[in-house]
Amino acid sequence: MSQSRILLAASLVALASCGREAQLRPAPGHAMPVKPLMAKTTPSVKELLTPPPYARPDRVDELVKRSQPRQIDEFDLPPPNGGSAPPQPAGTTPEPPDNEVAPATPGE
Repeated sequence: MSQSRILLAASLVALASCGREAQLRPAPGHAMPVKPLMAKTTPSVKELLTPPPYARPDRVDELVKRSQPRQIDEFDLPPPNGGSAPPQPAGTTPEPPDNEVAPATPGE
């Protein structure tokens, strides 16, 4: 890009950033939002534009103040059978997989 185009783009950006500051109002032909059902009064523009506290919670960077050993958990026990797979349901006999090739249509 030439220097004149860069200068033109910079001046357009600077011109666009210069705006007049005024009170916010609804667009012509539109009214303010209606009062919420459980509210005592209709909220103002400033109240509508202010996010509630739960929308921007405080950030907690330090989760642990000091290093502490873990408390003993009486329910944190290993499985009684050493961690193997659960047994088959009662009444079923495990069968080895059948690798034989069968006809494409049953009954032939």
